[in-house]
Amino acid sequence: MAPRPAGSVAPAPPCRGRQDPNPFTAIKILSRLLACAALAACAARAQKFEGLAPTPPMGWNTWNTFGVNCSEALVKQTADAMVANGMRDAGYTYIVIDDAWSARERDSAGNLVADPVKFPGGMKALAAYLHGKGLKFGLYGCAGSMTCAGYPGGRGHEFQDARTYASWDVDYLKYDWCHRGTANGPETYRIMSDALRAAGRPIVFSLCEWGENKPWLWAAPVAHLWRTTGDIDPRYERFRQILDAQVGLEKYAGPGHWNDPDMLEVGNRGLTLAESRAHFSLWCMLAAPLVAGNDVRQMAPAIRDILTSRDVIAIDQDPLGHQGFRYRFGKDTEIWAKELSNKEWAVCVLNTGDIRSSVEIDWGSLTFLTEAYYRVSDVWASTRAGSNSSEAWTGMVDSHDVALFRLKPGY
Repeated sequence: MAPRPAGSVAPAPPCRGRQDPNPFTAIKILSRLLACAALAACAARAQKFEGLAPTPPMGWNTWNTFGVNCSEALVKQTADAMVANGMRDAGYTYIVIDDAWSARERDSAGNLVADPVKFPGGMKALAAYLHGKGLKFGLYGCAGSMTCAGYPGGRGHEFQDARTYASWDVDYLKYDWCHRGTANGPETYRIMSDALRAAGRPIVFSLCEWGENKPWLWAAPVAHLWRTTGDIDPRYERFRQILDAQVGLEKYAGPGHWNDPDMLEVGNRGLTLAESRAHFSLWCMLAAPLVAGNDVRQMAPAIRDILTSRDVIAIDQDPLGHQGFRYRFGKDTEIWAKELSNKEWAVCVLNTGDIRSSVEIDWGSLTFLTEAYYRVSDVWASTRAGSNSSEAWTGMVDSHDVALFRLKPGY
């Protein structure tokens, strides 16, 4: 302890029985303690069901192609198609009905009701149909007073709605952020997470608040995935904007808690075949949820081959659960890297230029590669890319297309 300056007055010894003369001090201390207890209780309550999304969820959603025109017939036809075309067996298990599935008003007891024209058989029967096909049932809700399309929202009905979803055997809930007024994002989504937990049915919880409240900082105990940006659309420029917005977020993702750069636009009008392949490849590099949004009942074989490529999907679904990162950013090319299990790596080169170009990769210059040698395979071509990583790879890559590689340690 430092000596007191000369002439200073020694502090009074602590008096264990002395009362503070200011009565408001005790009130302030009590208020702070209560506030801390409330925050701790909130954190304890906001506990999602664990073990539901060890890898990024895969499925299909009605919105990107059909918008508000969802129906029981469409969902059943899509389920049948996904079984027939190999999507289910490739891992696409969730069929998610987006906005506009409900009636315009709740019933007299305040319950959500499925639109009787669009869904005449009801949601529980539809869930049974999907489950019978080896698929899972996903539904849309909204944290505001109304959904984005103007249907009943969940504000003030969270626990009631969660019981409804559980009674309908829902497996996945996408929860939007329209018409929320001055609601606090983290607290609003914690309430719905608590409600799902209280309802007792394990449901994957997908936050769709567009990254406005930086959910990667707080949502891991609350949800299984969270949107990082506003909506995607089928334009290469928009896909690139969203891709750029993922830079730096890789440290927040992992098994059970995923960054979601939004649904896939693969196969939708507005993207070339090369752009669809690039979009799919880079979403897999990001360990993104793979939720298709095209009309899978009538898609071209080339689009089906993209969506069901087992080798590319394996990069997305790798159990290590690491999100890829942008390693190099050049004038007309980007290099993205993703660490995989067993000391393997995926490397993706995107040609951002407007013309077909020659690209060279010197594997020895990639500083994240720590093994002496790697066997390199071209994932889309399903061939070896040279004898090993001691040889640089040179090839032509179309405009807005990718070259995708998997590297395994060994000579």
